[in-house]
Amino acid sequence: MTTTRHFASDNNAPIHPAILAAITAANSGHARAYGDDPWTAAMDAQFREHFGAAARAWCVFGGTGANVLGLQALTQPHHTVLCAEGAHIDVDECGAPERYTGCKLIPIPTPDGKLTPDLVDARIHHVGDQHHVQPRVISITQATEIGTVYEPHEIRALSEFARKRSLYLHMDGARIANAAASLYVPLRAITTDVGVDVLSFGGTKNGLMGAEAVVILNPEIGADFQFLRKQAMQLASKMRFVACQLARVLERDLWRETAAHANAMARRLGEGAASVPGVKLAYPVQANGVFAHLPSPWIPALQERSFFYVWDEPRSVVRWMCSFDTTPEDVDGLIAALREAARGN
Repeated sequence: MTTTRHFASDNNAPIHPAILAAITAANSGHARAYGDDPWTAAMDAQFREHFGAAARAWCVFGGTGANVLGLQALTQPHHTVLCAEGAHIDVDECGAPERYTGCKLIPIPTPDGKLTPDLVDARIHHVGDQHHVQPRVISITQATEIGTVYEPHEIRALSEFARKRSLYLHMDGARIANAAASLYVPLRAITTDVGVDVLSFGGTKNGLMGAEAVVILNPEIGADFQFLRKQAMQLASKMRFVACQLARVLERDLWRETAAHANAMARRLGEGAASVPGVKLAYPVQANGVFAHLPSPWIPALQERSFFYVWDEPRSVVRWMCSFDTTPEDVDGLIAALREAARGN
């Protein structure tokens, strides 16, 4: 076991102390199973407070489960889901969305990880032709897989386009807290208020322990969602221990505190790394991820010091992720290691 912090993934961070305290507080006495408990009721109230009175939140165990179920609530097997090239649902979920929804995913190349109405429109074909799968969902990731952030007006443009084309808008919000903190807006400003139909609300990357939620924002869908969740094996028996975490991260804006700190550490790292000769940022630092071009000979020694992933090996682009527990000393240590590598080059 190691207590070393590194930059591989915000999934690798521990449980936030406030979340651990919420689990401990829930661990007293008996409570009815499967969500019929006070902690799940409190969670429901918190989600309605942040996302609007019509929002309905459903606890699940992981991000892939949240995405698959969110898409399943919107689709039939003859439909397509349009997403950005590199989206988690396309490259990092082992084909689960296609297997369990039966839908075809259509990845769309983007310059910055973000879809636009024009990019999506160019990939919509054969509507109404029985020989072809039919477009049904636009799925976006907030923040994107390369750390960029959709502005509210960009999401609204996509939702308005979706309505005109009889499509739905799904958001993979694994890092929605980081995106909202980056924009200095409430969570609903980049979801409910701009026309998102279904949200995968990420908790694990922001200090929770295996707790995510599917948040249905469009009251016209999701009537049978409880059955979809059960069939997908995502119904927790001791749900209070999942729900209490989600309630606590929303309570008193803990989500913003933790995400803002991770974002600040990423900005510090991005600015410091960019000042090192031989290092160039690949994308703007807008959330808690830093993507940088490094000379490939530097990478093994740097990974030994503080592990991180190579994001794009042909381009020698690495990814550094910051977490709620990343410290300025962690960041400055990596920057110092980069400077040492540059001097030895």
